[in-house]
Amino acid sequence: MMGYRSRKAVAKLVGILWHRHRFLAFGRGSFILNPIGIVGEKYIAIGSNVRIRDHLRIEALDAKRKPTLSIGNNTNIEQNVHIICSSQLQIGKDCSITANCCITDTSHPFDGPDGTKIGDRLNDEPAEVIIGDGCFIGVAASILPNARLGKRCIVGSHAVVVAGYYPDGSVLVGSPARILRRTGA
Repeated sequence: MMGYRSRKAVAKLVGILWHRHRFLAFGRGSFILNPIGIVGEKYIAIGSNVRIRDHLRIEALDAKRKPTLSIGNNTNIEQNVHIICSSQLQIGKDCSITANCCITDTSHPFDGPDGTKIGDRLNDEPAEVIIGDGCFIGVAASILPNARLGKRCIVGSHAVVVAGYYPDGSVLVGSPARILRRTGA
């Protein structure tokens, strides 16, 4: 069984030989360890020195519009993270996204046509998710459509961040998330 350093070296090589030719951008020193699924690479831009751990599922869905999904330099994404983009999803530089998070700019409307499975429906409205530079997203948090986090926001574990603007330095907790306090960001 390969150790972490060996797996990381192989993932960096895959980044150089494969991802750089398939993604919109794939920066120097970036790697993705053992992803579960990658869809729409041509719409995904990953900056330099981005570290993505096991079991990432990342999708840029080319349905009615061309999506734009970007991840800034020096961002780390831990295990079992699911990122879905159908319009615009931007993760800033120097962010930390911990394990088991979901970040999405789309939803599955439940009031669709009879007989259509809810999981097969996607909201057609354009939406965005913006995560500012230096944000920290806690374990199992969810960032939902039209959420806009300023710089250096902290999202608590299991928080559900709904549509709205959250200013720089906001500390968010709960479901739906509310601003607990602001740091001296």
